[in-house]
Amino acid sequence: MIVYEKTAMLTNTSNDQSVECEVDNVRESESLDAYIAGNKIHMRWNGKIFVGNAHGMEFTSIGPKQREIKGRIR
Repeated sequence: MIVYEKTAMLTNTSNDQSVECEVDNVRESESLDAYIAGNKIHMRWNGKIFVGNAHGMEFTSIGPKQREIKGRIR
């Protein structure tokens, strides 16, 4: 089973500023939802990184760190 961290780095492509954001609904190599300052940004996987748009700006992320858990989960 793969478990994802609840945060990831989000970068604004117009000014290269990065901030840590909360993430949810992570689907590996498909999409994720990023939350920053109360705003939700739906991001899609483009084959290399996650890309999303909000308020006329483009954001990118490599996504959250992931860990593989072996064995049973109780």
